[in-house]
Amino acid sequence: MPRLEKIKGKGTKRPRLDWKFVQRFCSIQKVLFPSWTSPNVIMFGTLLGITLTEQLIIYQVGVLPSHFYYVLADKDYSGFKNLVGMAMVLIILNSTLKSLDQYICNQMYVSWRKTLTESLHTAYFKGRVYYTLNVLREDIDNPDQRISQDAERLCKQMSTMASRLIVSPFTLTYYTYHCFNSTGWIGPVSIFGYFVIGTIANKILMGPIVSTLFEQEKLEGDFRFKHMQIRVNAESAAFYRAGKVEHMRTNRRLQALLQTQKSLINKELWLYIGVNTFDYLGGFLSYIIIAIPIFTGIYDGLTPGELSALISKNAFVCIYLINGFTQLIDLSTTLSDVAGYTHRIGELREVMDDILREQCDYDPASGESYDFDSDFDVHAGPLDTAFIVDHLSYKSPYSDQLLVEDLSLKIKQGTHLLVVGNTGTGKTSLLRVLNRLWEAHSGFVQMTTCFGPRGTLFLPQKPYLTDGTLREQVIYPLKDIYPASGSVDDDRIIQFLELAGVSSLLKRTGGLDEVVDWNWYDVLSPGEMQRLCFARLFYLQPKYAVLDEATSALTEGAEAQLYRTCKQLGMTLISLGHRSSIEKYHDVQLKLCGGGRWELTKIRASSGSLNHRDEDM
Repeated sequence: MPRLEKIKGKGTKRPRLDWKFVQRFCSIQKVLFPSWTSPNVIMFGTLLGITLTEQLIIYQVGVLPSHFYYVLADKDYSGFKNLVGMAMVLIILNSTLKSLDQYICNQMYVSWRKTLTESLHTAYFKGRVYYTLNVLREDIDNPDQRISQDAERLCKQMSTMASRLIVSPFTLTYYTYHCFNSTGWIGPVSIFGYFVIGTIANKILMGPIVSTLFEQEKLEGDFRFKHMQIRVNAESAAFYRAGKVEHMRTNRRLQALLQTQKSLINKELWLYIGVNTFDYLGGFLSYIIIAIPIFTGIYDGLTPGELSALISKNAFVCIYLINGFTQLIDLSTTLSDVAGYTHRIGELREVMDDILREQCDYDPASGESYDFDSDFDVHAGPLDTAFIVDHLSYKSPYSDQLLVEDLSLKIKQGTHLLVVGNTGTGKTSLLRVLNRLWEAHSGFVQMTTCFGPRGTLFLPQKPYLTDGTLREQVIYPLKDIYPASGSVDDDRIIQFLELAGVSSLLKRTGGLDEVVDWNWYDVLSPGEMQRLCFARLFYLQPKYAVLDEATSALTEGAEAQLYRTCKQLGMTLISLGHRSSIEKYHDVQLKLCGGGRWELTKIRASSGSLNHRDEDM
């Protein structure tokens, strides 16, 4: 049986520019370019055509000075006017093509980000992947940052590199041919040798940068998460007067981040020195290559004007060829960023695929693979039964100690179950196992009803309020388009808000469909949040309602009203709680005694025990 355990201290290989990077980069490209007819491929092809045309125009602009030298030396006024006119046309064409180049790169950035982020969202929200990543795994840091920021930065960096990379093979081939015609074999050989040396040097200098950038992004996520934690829990921290300690802990994360950033800056210094050195050396190399045929007497028969024109043309060809190589070397700093983001996103995709594969391979409800896209589909089973538990043993993923051992029971329609026990005995953990958030250590669990309306709904201990209108709060987790809109549905929602005791929210929000600009958690009290969740429960009207201390912030009178309404609406209750006041709404009590022990008794016929396991008695 597979186990989703929290991985602690897992040693991971430091990210580098290696074959793993190539594999991850190629897998991301398959997401960005899914087919030959996709919009991204069409934009990429358009960019290729524009950049090639741009290079042809650049070549014509580059050799214009040689023509000017020639006509000026001959004092050819007519030829000079024609060259000026041609120069104006070429400059306008070149500026237009450059603008189109940048425009398409920006469009590709937006399209790439949309495609990549939506692909990550698809995997992230499939089944319980988002839960497993954020709660049960430690080998992936800050998945939210990887999706929201790292993906954006990767697409931005790739878009800045795109036009230069796709045109490089064509420009290098074209200018190598012209350089060979101008200088012979020594010119191209010298330039290629210069590029090889520069590439090796930059590869050596880039190695430490990739892993340091990877670590920096992790610490950025930790720092941002700390601020988010304070924002979400500001009131609780204020009640503790915890400003000083949170200040200290936040600064501690900031210092760790800044220390890594300084290390990255120090390592990038040597890369910048190498890049800039090769940039300036390239200018000198072009003149050395041009000088060789001149000093060897190849051009002795030319007039000064013709020689000036030839030198200008050859200089442009050699310099542009060297510039093509130096641009690739300059991209090494961008490539190091791309490598860091590629490793972070690639690692996230691999872990999400691995989690989803484990979840699909093992389904506690039926032992077969489960379609996580159909969370509201009905599982086969007895019509009057919600859960079948047979010799179930379970424990926390963070501990080896069993919370409950060898538990067997059936939760049937019309039989209301109350689960009690001291803190830490595994009450909420039982719900996690029933809902397949955690896997059982041994035994068998089958959920025979569907999730959602007409099936089973879980109300967690901490109320969850999504962003959106009051209607969207009530119908959650149904999709916005699912419920019927109109007066009938509005009347139902208003009725259930009144039954839950939060009809005042209609006035505060301005109506069911008015968009609010506040955080629901900041505006509502804990009791109001629990009442709103009950209004949601009433609207969805499941057969089985699993309540994890869902009335802990309410008075006993309000609690009694909500429980009575649930039963009047035909719900079978599975409740977790400490209050004795809710016993009267249940038929059977499951008491978790700790150490794996449990007791199952009838509440209304308490003279006997239905099942009892206590190895100490």
